[in-house]
Amino acid sequence: MAHPGLVLLATALAVVIAPPGAARRTIMVLGAAAALASAAALPAGGLGWGVDVAGYRLELVRADALSRLFALIFTLITVIGSLFALHVRRASEQASVLAYAGAAVGVTLAGDWITAFVWWELMAAASLAVIWHGETARTGAAGFRYLLVHAVGGSLLLAGLVLHVAAGGGASFDAWRDTWSAGWSLPAALMLAGVAINAAIPPLHAWLTDAYPEASVTGTVFLSAFTTKTAVYLLIRAFPGSDLLLWAGVAMALYGVVYAVLENDIRRLLAYHIISQVGYMVAGVGMGTALALNGAAAHAFCHILYKALLLMGAGTVLAATGRRKLTELGGLAARMPAATILYMVGAFSISGVPLFNGFISKSMIVSAGAEGGWPAAELLLTLASVGTFLHTGLKLPYFTFFGPDRGLVPAPLPRNMIAAMALAAACCVALGIFPAWLYARLPMPPAEYHPYTLDHVVATMQLLIGTGAAFWLLRAKLGGEPTISLDADWIYRRPLPAAVDIAVTAAGRVGEGARASGRVLVSSAARAAGLATQRTAPDFDMYRRPLGRTISWVLALLAGLALLGWI
Repeated sequence: MAHPGLVLLATALAVVIAPPGAARRTIMVLGAAAALASAAALPAGGLGWGVDVAGYRLELVRADALSRLFALIFTLITVIGSLFALHVRRASEQASVLAYAGAAVGVTLAGDWITAFVWWELMAAASLAVIWHGETARTGAAGFRYLLVHAVGGSLLLAGLVLHVAAGGGASFDAWRDTWSAGWSLPAALMLAGVAINAAIPPLHAWLTDAYPEASVTGTVFLSAFTTKTAVYLLIRAFPGSDLLLWAGVAMALYGVVYAVLENDIRRLLAYHIISQVGYMVAGVGMGTALALNGAAAHAFCHILYKALLLMGAGTVLAATGRRKLTELGGLAARMPAATILYMVGAFSISGVPLFNGFISKSMIVSAGAEGGWPAAELLLTLASVGTFLHTGLKLPYFTFFGPDRGLVPAPLPRNMIAAMALAAACCVALGIFPAWLYARLPMPPAEYHPYTLDHVVATMQLLIGTGAAFWLLRAKLGGEPTISLDADWIYRRPLPAAVDIAVTAAGRVGEGARASGRVLVSSAARAAGLATQRTAPDFDMYRRPLGRTISWVLALLAGLALLGWI
């Protein structure tokens, strides 16, 4: 049996060398389907693939209930996303998304931190390639900032891992449980910080809303599925039961909702709401109870499906009209009926409407808050649910599809895009109607949960109807505005360039001083050897190079290493 991640990597390679046209498209879809079949057939315990390296046992494939669940949804969304991207002609973009998916699957199936880290870094590199396949004016800069942020996150994770192993901790996740049960340590804090960056926990979240909307229409669908969800997977695996994560998750849920309500760009709106929805998962991990952890895993599974559907809907609008601002859209429902209906399936799902998959997963986390004695968390997460329906279920579709008609004439869409949306919508509805299939695959026993109780359904409908009535009354004041909302990244993005310039200037002066000292030393050595200074001094100039930012980064690296050693 094959490793699903390796199947996707092999498919990415085959796509690159395959001739364009039907052959390449067939390889892409069949390769994704083969990875899905491999993930579905993974035996408990994995494939027994392991290797000993420098005294450590690296488990390349270990499959328990948690890793099989994430591998299954990652490969399923790869099939759906591949169908959505079937019309893309650039082999490099198709290969990038397949490699990205394969690396994400690799993280979930790794049985130790070292193997997971290797896949983690491959995932970062492949996701950067996906972003840089976008064609907006901001794609290049957004991708570069994405690279810097994830380099920092990967470095923190690696530093924590090195310190953990150096202190005698085992590299396997089984050994990690003993370390985590003993409480916080510097390695654990560094590793959590590295994972938290990928989870987009504020104020470390701006890379997501900065980069995802600038990727291609098809690339954004894949981006929404993997990076934050692999972080959620590692949080469930390694850091359950942390109060810090509980309140960080609650803050995420509210933070993403507020900025989504303020947003005018439909793709940025949905990107902010990724942060909000991941907040529910992070809060569930922080609660740490069986119901909460099952809820976090179930919500990740459901979120990947409905968020992909929502972004596909927004992507069809952008592809058909070339516009992405609420203030430029409206009246598209009659001209794009299929996209409108399928988008609304995603909107109802994310809003937790009964019979859709968000209803069967989000409520698990909220209920866990009530059962576990966190009434404040329960209330705040419920409040975030109101905001979700307000902007994703009402504001965005109303002003995009049903609002004032601006006379836009959408271009015809490739049929594969609508087919992919239909497949994702079918999954959302099927899970909402038959939640037992998902509950049976959740990682923590007992996995029993009954969402369709009378009080739960009635309470949910009251909340949704009340929110809908309030939106209708205030819709004139809730429309998009052509403004830019300052985010938390302003705090460090504004002073950071100035700090770098100061460091560069100081480094330049240090470099000039070093060169002057070098000339004196060379001249003195030349005199001592009886050589002419005039011949020797120009030889020293051979080694002159522009210092500038290079020295500043080297100095920063050395200072960081010195600080790490001192700690």
